[in-house]
Amino acid sequence: MVSSRHEAAHRIFQERPELLAPVFRILDLSPPEKAAVEVLTPDATEIRPLERRVDSVLRVKPFDGDDFLLAIEAQGRCDPDKAVNWAYYVSYLAAKYKQSALLLVVCQDKATAEWATGPFRVGVDDWTALSVHPLVLGPGNVPVILDPDEAAQDLTLATFSALTHGSHQDAPAILKALARAMGTGDPDSVRYYTELLEIGLGSTTPAGITWRNEMSVGTYFPGRGTLIEETFLKGKAEGKAEGKAEGAAEGEARGRAQGVLGVLEKRGIPTLAATRDRITHCADLGTLDRWFDRAFTVSTADELFAEEEPGR
Repeated sequence: MVSSRHEAAHRIFQERPELLAPVFRILDLSPPEKAAVEVLTPDATEIRPLERRVDSVLRVKPFDGDDFLLAIEAQGRCDPDKAVNWAYYVSYLAAKYKQSALLLVVCQDKATAEWATGPFRVGVDDWTALSVHPLVLGPGNVPVILDPDEAAQDLTLATFSALTHGSHQDAPAILKALARAMGTGDPDSVRYYTELLEIGLGSTTPAGITWRNEMSVGTYFPGRGTLIEETFLKGKAEGKAEGKAEGAAEGEARGRAQGVLGVLEKRGIPTLAATRDRITHCADLGTLDRWFDRAFTVSTADELFAEEEPGR
């Protein structure tokens, strides 16, 4: 069964292909200096009623070399059936697209990563028909990033590092450094990375609980019950109720104001009565949206209004 944590481990490559550059360096591969990356369908099903699906498939198109395919699998445990499945994926993709194919396996624990290196042979006794040699990313080769400044230089790599090292003894320090680094990112990226981590680390694991305490995050994968999904839905419901009594516009504004206050509350940021009044009495939806985005990264509630203060 595909889990949210499984999805997060490979989905980041689809949404942030720039992660491939440091990943290639980790794997001692020569990354193309410049390349376009295209997300392909992961469906490897044929006409026969047997479904096979790769987690993610990317086509990497270097400006000065041949295109190649990168099949990405997130693997949470050792699985003897993967030998034949992975051989099929690589062979099928190479045959379908008429291009070379590589397999990258992402693991979140050391034992699985060591197993995933293979090689996996398909054949009879000493006769090998196919041999699969995956590229593997795991706790053993993905860097541990403990410095907020280093994390801020590459939020994508830092996020992937935190996902990979969720069971590491230094996980709390890794997540704390990343949470501080998030203050340097643009709001859209911050929301993406924080919600991806909440899903990827899980809500009941020690790392997941640590992250929920460090950052109040949104819901990149709908329906998963993340903190801001709860806050957003609550605010939406309140806004709809208010809308019936006060009119749609007034109700929507009140609902968004509750969303801003909800984010601050979840992050443990105190708000004075005057600040709460300013937020709840704001009727401009654009301003409320801007405050909502800032609520993810501010250190104090007053920072929400920084650009609106006189002389700023």
